[in-house]
Amino acid sequence: MDITKFSIKEALNHLENESSPNDLSSREKHLVGLAVTLTRGCQDCTSRRIGEAVKSGIEYDSIEKLVNLVAAVNAGVVLRTAVESASKADADASCTDGICDIGTK
Repeated sequence: MDITKFSIKEALNHLENESSPNDLSSREKHLVGLAVTLTRGCQDCTSRRIGEAVKSGIEYDSIEKLVNLVAAVNAGVVLRTAVESASKADADASCTDGICDIGTK
């Protein structure tokens, strides 16, 4: 697949090459990139990002703290999604007519 045929590649190149005093620092870019790969579950990408972060001078302790933060945020998202979805489905309402049991036995 030729990545240059996708319009998003041009936008990504523009962002990558654009610089201004208000841009994220190199450290911030490494940590954000690592956070994204952690949430996506790609072990190869995460391994590469961890290696790049360490090579850039980010201490491993900071990476561990980032992993804990990302895990906590994702756990919160999962919990909130489950609670809100159960509420929308009225899943905690008691079933009094037996219809809830159809197909479960």
